Amino acid sequence: MKSTLGKHSIIIDGHKTSVSLEDAFWSSLKEIAHTENVAVSKIATEIAKARRRGNLSSALRLFVLERTRT
Repeated sequence: MKSTLGKHSIIIDGHKTSVSLEDAFWSSLKEIAHTENVAVSKIATEIAKARRRGNLSSALRLFVLERTRT
């Protein structure tokens, strides 16, 4: 199974930034946002504020992993 790593622009607290995520994680993140009827940037902002360490891309991957496990 091949998943391409891509850069995706996102707005966190009004600041444009980019994250590097594999297509599968990005698609899952968008699906979660759609299901919850919120923007991806809102989810990413909440994750960015809550993370203790590590980079945002890793935090987003962990979020998606946790959501797909439950």
